[in-house]
Amino acid sequence: MAATARSGLVKLLCSSALLLLCCFLLPGALAEERFYEFVVQETLVKRLCKAQKIITVNGQFPGPTIEVFNGDTVAIKAVNLAQYNVTLHWHGLRQLRNGWADGPEFVTQCPIRPGGSYTYRFTIQDQEGTLWWHAHSSWLRATVHGALIIHPRRGLPYPFPKPHKEFPVILAEWWRRDPIAVLRQSMITGAPPNVSDAFLINGQPGDFLPCSSQETSIIPVVAGETSLLRIINAAMNTELFVSLAGHKMTVVAADAMYTKPFETTVVLLGPGQTTDVLVTAHAAPGRYYLAARAYASAQGVPFDNTTATAIFQYKNAPGCPTTAGAGAGAGASMGANTFSGPVGRSSARASGSHLGRTGPQPMLPFLPAFNDTNTATAFSNSLRSPKPVKVPGPVTQEVFTTVGFGLFNCRPGPFCQGPNNTRFGASMNNVSFQLPNTVSLLQAHYHHIPGVFTDDFPPFPPVFFDFTSQNIPRALWQPVKGTRLYRVKYGAVVQIVFQDTGIFAAEEHPMHIHGYHFYVLATGFGNYDPRRDAAKFNLVDPPSRNTIGVPVGGWAVVRFVADNPGVWLVHCHIDAHLTGGLAMALLVEDGESQLEATVAPPLDLPICVL
Repeated sequence: MAATARSGLVKLLCSSALLLLCCFLLPGALAEERFYEFVVQETLVKRLCKAQKIITVNGQFPGPTIEVFNGDTVAIKAVNLAQYNVTLHWHGLRQLRNGWADGPEFVTQCPIRPGGSYTYRFTIQDQEGTLWWHAHSSWLRATVHGALIIHPRRGLPYPFPKPHKEFPVILAEWWRRDPIAVLRQSMITGAPPNVSDAFLINGQPGDFLPCSSQETSIIPVVAGETSLLRIINAAMNTELFVSLAGHKMTVVAADAMYTKPFETTVVLLGPGQTTDVLVTAHAAPGRYYLAARAYASAQGVPFDNTTATAIFQYKNAPGCPTTAGAGAGAGASMGANTFSGPVGRSSARASGSHLGRTGPQPMLPFLPAFNDTNTATAFSNSLRSPKPVKVPGPVTQEVFTTVGFGLFNCRPGPFCQGPNNTRFGASMNNVSFQLPNTVSLLQAHYHHIPGVFTDDFPPFPPVFFDFTSQNIPRALWQPVKGTRLYRVKYGAVVQIVFQDTGIFAAEEHPMHIHGYHFYVLATGFGNYDPRRDAAKFNLVDPPSRNTIGVPVGGWAVVRFVADNPGVWLVHCHIDAHLTGGLAMALLVEDGESQLEATVAPPLDLPICVL
C-alpha cells in the first residue's frame, strides 16, 4: 500500500514538473521560422492617367505584408533584379546585437548590387504591433515598402478587445516621374527636390485625382463590428493628417508600442511613424471617406496640397454592391466639399463623376488646415504609455543636438540653384552627415578599419545662439561635412535633446533612432532650457516611440538605455532632409559578456564594389 502511495506521489510530482516545464517552454516552442523571398524588380503601373515603370517587391505596390508573431525567427532573401543598388530596413525592429540585418546603406551594410542577393535574418524579441519595412538606399523607398505586423505570442491576447478585422492603411507619395530622377536633379542643381504629385492610400490616390476613382481603396466593414486600422506613414517627405468621416478613432498603439487608449477624430503621423486605431462601425450603413493630406509646418516652403482618399464601406449598405468593391462605373457629382479648407490642386477636378467604384457618394471628413500646429501638438501630447513605467536614470551620457537646414555657399550657376545661389543642405550640430562608399560604418567598427569615420560627433552645438529666431546670422547657416559618430558606453543611460532651428525655415522633423525605442519625456516650442524645461518631464507614463516629431521651432527630449551594441543611424525620416545630411550615428560599444556584443557578420553580407 505504501509503495502504491509512493508511486502515485512520484507520478504526481513528475506530472507537475512536466506541466511547469511546458509553461516555461511553450512560448518558445510555439515560435516559428518564417522564410520570404523578396524580388526587387521593375514593374509597369498606371497612376494619374500615366503608365510608368517603378521599382517594386514581387511586382506588388505596396509590397507584401509580413505577418509574424512575437518570438518568431524570420529570414527574408532579397534578390535584386532592378537596375539600382538596394538595401531593406525593418523599421522599428530592435535587431538586438544584429545590426547586420538593420539595412541602411553604408551604415550597417554595403548595398545589394543589381543581380545580387542577401538574406536578412532576425528574431522578433519582445515586440508586437505595427511596424513596416522599406528600402533604405537612395529614394527607392518611395515604392519599395510594405507593412510588418507582429502579433502577440500565440495564445496571448491584445490588451484591448479583439477586433473583428484588421486592415493595414499605408500612406505614401507619388511622383509622375522616377523618384530617383527627382533626387538626382536635386543633387545636381543643389535645389530642394520637387514635391510629389499625389498622396496614396494603399497604393491609390482616391476619388479626387484624375483616372483614379475606379481603383480607390475600399475598406469593407460590417455594422456593429470593430476594425483595427494599422496606419503607416510611408510618405517620403510629408507629415500627414488622417481622418475618417462619421466615426471616431480610438488610438491603442503607436510605433508598435501600446498606448493609453484615447478617442480622436484626427491622427497625425510623420514619415516613419505608425498608429493603430480601433473603429467601431456604428454609423448609418453607407460609405465614408478615410482621407489624408499634408501637415506642412514650414512657412513658405512648397508642399503637395492634394488629398488622398479611401472608402470605409458598410456591407450591404443601400446602393452598394453585396461584395465590397465589386462593380465599376461613374457615380454622381461629388457635391459640396466639406473639408475644413481647400483640398488642394485636386479640388477643381473633384466636381465631375469621380466616385470610387459603384455606390452612393461617400461622406467627407473634417481635416485640419495644412498648417494647424495646434491640432498636431494636441494629438502628439495625447500619447501616453498604458501604465506607469520605470524611466531609466540617472543620465550618464547626454547629447544636445540641433536639427535643421543649412546652405552651402558656391559660385552662381547651374549647380547652385538653392536659395540665393547656394546648395541646399541639412545638419545636426552643424555637421552635415556624409556616408562612406567603400565599406559600411558597422563593418569599419567591427573589423577596426581606420579612416572610415571619426567618433567625435559634438555632444553640444559648436555655437549657442537663438536657435529658433527668424533672423539667424548668415555666418551660422553653413554646416561642415563629415562622417562623425558619437561613442556610447554599453549600458549607459542616454538622453538626447533634439532642438529645431530657424535656419532657412523651421520645420517639424520626425527623428528616427535605429536599433532603439525611447521614452519621449517632453516636447515644447522655442529654445530648450534645462533649468526651466526639465520640470516638464513626464517621468510617470511617457510614450515609447522609435520616431519622434520634433515640433516646428521647438524641441524634444528622449531617453533610453544603450543596451544594443553596434552602429545605429539617427536621422530625420523626411528623405529630402536625410539626403541633405540631417543625420548622425551612435557607436554603441560592446559590453563585457559575449551576450552584450555584436554578433559576427553573416557570410553573405554584400561586399562594396567601387
